[in-house]
Amino acid sequence: MTSTRIKLATEASYLFQQKGYHGVGLSEILSHAGVPKGSLYHHFPNGKADLALAAADVASTEVLRIINAAFEPAKDYREGVTTFCHKLAKYFDIHDGNIGCPVSATLLGGQNDEVFRDTLDTIFTSWMDLLEAHAMRLGQSQDEAKKSAQRLFLSLEGSWTLARARRDSDVMRALPKLIC
Repeated sequence: MTSTRIKLATEASYLFQQKGYHGVGLSEILSHAGVPKGSLYHHFPNGKADLALAAADVASTEVLRIINAAFEPAKDYREGVTTFCHKLAKYFDIHDGNIGCPVSATLLGGQNDEVFRDTLDTIFTSWMDLLEAHAMRLGQSQDEAKKSAQRLFLSLEGSWTLARARRDSDVMRALPKLIC
């Protein structure tokens, strides 16, 4: 059974991805999660800001899971990149192209404070570190793997934005041919 805290964070994550931090009210999150208002402040004493941090953590955990699912069975780095990009494109399509980056939509569009920016930096670094580890496991040197991970991350962030603007997930599917 999903805990109320996880349910709130998960629903908030999807809503923040669709509408941004300021585009979603607490009553909408509570309605989607099907929980009373008291539950929010019980689990997130500082309200929306705490909930946004938890939502970003939930989304980041899912991205890390997708990275592993794409790269663990890969025979080489390019195959892992291709699978990862296709998985993200499918996720994008499931949400009809109306969804932003799972964490930047929440944290960059939220409070303009150091905690949000530091959390976002930590999350992005964890994604690149995992991509780098997979690249090294698949035969790249540490220096090459670090550059590959950064290139993929930066390219994905840009391709996600372009895919959203064009409402076309093929932008993400084309990425491996451009960067590998």
